[in-house]
Parts: sequence; C-alpha cells; structure tokens
Amino acid sequence: MAGVYDFKVKDRSGNEVSLNEYAGKVLLIVNTATGCGFTPHYEPLEAMYKDLKDKGFEILDFPCNQFANQAPGDEEEIHQFCTMKFGTEFPQFAKLNVNGEEADPLFAYLATEKPFEGFGKGLKNAALKKFTEMNNKAFGDKAYIKWNFTKFLIDREGKVIARFEPTVDMGDVRKAVEDLLSK
Repeated sequence: MAGVYDFKVKDRSGNEVSLNEYAGKVLLIVNTATGCGFTPHYEPLEAMYKDLKDKGFEILDFPCNQFANQAPGDEEEIHQFCTMKFGTEFPQFAKLNVNGEEADPLFAYLATEKPFEGFGKGLKNAALKKFTEMNNKAFGDKAYIKWNFTKFLIDREGKVIARFEPTVDMGDVRKAVEDLLSK
C-alpha cells in the first residue's frame, strides 16, 4: 500500500519534490485559497508551525482554485499574499486540483484514506454543506475534498491519521498535532 512519502508534487516553481523528503516528520497537508472565508486559518496555522517546527512538524500548503474561484492568482501572487498578510513560512507548493479527473494523486489518496464524514452541526455547517454540494456536482464520485482548508494529519511513518474539515476548530487541530508529536 502506498504511503504519503511515495508521492511527488510540484513546488511553487514547478520543480518536482518527493514527499519522502519529509519522512520522519508529522505533517499537516492543507488545500488552501486566498479569497476564502476560511483564509484566516493561515494565522493559527503559521503560529502552530512556528511553535512546533523544531519538534519535527511541517505544514504543506497546496493552493487550489476549484472552490468558487477563491485562489485565482498564480503561484507567486498567492505566495506574496500569504507571506505579506499572514507571515507564512511553511512550504507552499504549486496550485493544483483536488477533485475531478485531474485531481492530484496525493489528494485522491488522502481522501480515500480518510473520507469526508460531514461538516458537523450548526447553521454555518449546514449552509456550507449545501454550497459544497452544488459546487462539487461536477466532480461526481471524484469530489474528494469538499472545501478549502481541509487538513490531513500524517504521522512520522507517512500514515494518514486524521482529516479535519475547515469547520473544525483550529484549537482542536493543534491539539491533535501536539498529541501526535508527543508520541
């Protein structure tokens, strides 16, 4: 069975990067967008990265424009936005698709390992569910990711441990990361 470290992705400059370079680290893999209501997640993500990177933690940021065109810029524009507005220092990769026939194999794998289980309860979550159902109709059974800022937690062996929808409190995400780092 493949693991996360078996995949190759493109960095912001288009160079191929083996995720094996991150072997032995706890990873949080995130699909992002600069114009999304969840874009403020960059702030707690960067804080978590600064606090935990020396303990073997990495965040891998993959911009995606498949959700209401909320990441329209090119890689450099997206990078400039993230670094200037949120001071991000964690690795940002090339923009990619996470759904459909052209979905990046990494995200298809992640979503197969930890499928979507819902956005939770509450009015905001119900509204997001309706919006994502309309947006993802075009992808059919290949609608792997439901919205921007879906996060996958990977252990030091490359196994997918958890999936966090964008509606999950970032404090809960951080706690899961810290718990995994302490093992």
